[in-house]
Amino acid sequence: MVQLEGPLQKELADSVSSCKVLVVGAGGIGCELLKNLVLTGFKNIEVIDLDTIDVSNLNRQFLFQKKHVGKSKAQVAKESVLRFCPSANITAYHDSIMNPDYNVEFFRNFQLVMNALDNRAARNHVNRMCLAADIPLIESGTAGYLGQVTVIKKGATECYECQPKPTQKTFPGCTIRNTPSEPIHCIVWAKYLFNQLFGEEDADQEVSPDTADPEAAWNPEETAARATASDQDGDIKRVSTKDWARSTGYDPVKLFNKLFKDDIMYLLTMDKLWKKRKAPVPLDWSEMQQLVNPQDEGSGTGLKDQHVLSVGGYSQLFQHSVETLRAQLADKGDGAELVWDKDDAPAMDFVTAAANLRMHIFSMNMKSRFDVKSMAGNIIPAIATTNAVIAGLIVLEGLKVLNSDFQQCRTIFLNKQPNPRKKLLVPCALDRPNPNCYVCASKPEVTVKLNVHKTIVQTLQDKILKEKFGMVAPDVQIEDGKGTILISSEEGETEANNGKFLSDFGIRNGSRLQADDFLQDYTLLVNVLHSEEIPKDVDFEVVGDAPDKAPPSNAPEEEKSITNGNKDSAQPSTSSKAVVEDDDLLIVDSDEEPSSSTADASTETSSLKRKLQDAETGEAASKRKRLDQQPADDDDDIIALD
Repeated sequence: MVQLEGPLQKELADSVSSCKVLVVGAGGIGCELLKNLVLTGFKNIEVIDLDTIDVSNLNRQFLFQKKHVGKSKAQVAKESVLRFCPSANITAYHDSIMNPDYNVEFFRNFQLVMNALDNRAARNHVNRMCLAADIPLIESGTAGYLGQVTVIKKGATECYECQPKPTQKTFPGCTIRNTPSEPIHCIVWAKYLFNQLFGEEDADQEVSPDTADPEAAWNPEETAARATASDQDGDIKRVSTKDWARSTGYDPVKLFNKLFKDDIMYLLTMDKLWKKRKAPVPLDWSEMQQLVNPQDEGSGTGLKDQHVLSVGGYSQLFQHSVETLRAQLADKGDGAELVWDKDDAPAMDFVTAAANLRMHIFSMNMKSRFDVKSMAGNIIPAIATTNAVIAGLIVLEGLKVLNSDFQQCRTIFLNKQPNPRKKLLVPCALDRPNPNCYVCASKPEVTVKLNVHKTIVQTLQDKILKEKFGMVAPDVQIEDGKGTILISSEEGETEANNGKFLSDFGIRNGSRLQADDFLQDYTLLVNVLHSEEIPKDVDFEVVGDAPDKAPPSNAPEEEKSITNGNKDSAQPSTSSKAVVEDDDLLIVDSDEEPSSSTADASTETSSLKRKLQDAETGEAASKRKRLDQQPADDDDDIIALD
């Protein structure tokens, strides 16, 4: 049993006081973590976060108040912490951790890095920077009532990318409302919009910038002045999306112009959002009516649900669905609400149309109704206490690292319900690195199957190297004996190559490409496997063992460690976060789970299997069977979660 009681031992206290810590993220977990660090005795902290404070953050992120809306999360978090711990030395950066300024040398300034992030791209990047700098990383994440914390150390444990990650299904509210970058962000936004207009309203599901709210000023000085004025006036009179829609009689044209024109133009005034992102392009109803494609009426081949309409077609679908839903709401009488159901045609039409219009605005490829329906999953809410517990566990693991007690570090799961031993927290031994990992292996290598006659250089750069393999600014050289430069991170050097096919450069089956990311101090060797049989709508496939599966264990079962666990145990979540204080959960029991490398989930019998929702996706993942000498009826240490 590991328990924190009373003051720290002098040697550890001195290490804590002198330790320099980098906290990446000042949102849900980050607020709690900063509070915990200074109250534990950490004095030298640097915190970085690109986001600004949104009204929806205020019910969870306790370092922020109404007057702070529109300001930098990192800066306000620093100021709030210094008010109750003025002796701390805190540096705040309102910036992206992926900015080249934060290079390997920057990371080497710290003894510990603690992630409090909400997206996978940034997690991958910090993972690589810590590996390159050889600095311990404490990773964390939450999804609803579930959470987990793990420790990553170069050469000693799995890195964040050693095992494949399920598709992310939870996203921060600011991404949904302001800066969507994936189709799923737009689909979630459209579902929120349905509820705001026709269903049960939820303040956490706001869909557009609040143009009537004086707090929404972008300029920080103006924000503070207007917030003060609102306090003097009593309070802000808010007009809900539903009330406004009712006042228009659910006029589809007025709804369209507000959601897809006025709100987007308002977002464009937040110019800092678009310095490193492509700016959205507003839509106008009158212009859309001239862009309807005749094939939108269903004259194309194939199933109707699998057609991708024109932007004009989706504007018409939006109009028709709003009119149908307005009639349904009227039939139910005053105060009635509709419930979104993916099998309800008008509701599905509405979400499909609204999501695709938003995708078009943010320069994404639009999706068919079939695709939208398949992607529209449940949204996991942020739970305040979950992040409070996880933030506490991050600090406990950090103390072990500083105390040179790395052998006691664990991956720790926070479950929704107590297990049969009445434990909410379940520790798990850390896994060894996956020798086939394309990030932390001694010589990272991967094989990619694609059609060299149909794959262009731009696809290699954006979809394969950046999106799939998490590079930021790759340089690619063909191993052809000539050192041909295919892609350069220097602007203007190889842009002419982007639209050309790989085969135009002599790349064929068996060709090898060396991809380097100077910022991440990372080199990946890409083996090209040419195939004419790539499935339709698929650009490429990653083949081989890297990192699709961990290597099988050769250890006999009787030597396997401790108890049962999660095959995905070292996969911190990428979900959105929340915060609240809970100082009672300081004890971590030693009823542990085995590492994922010491158990083979495929050999389990059904009687020894239960489900734990994956903290990243909300989906169930198979659990490993218990391997210690407990009685048979005690074998399962994880119970099923809803």
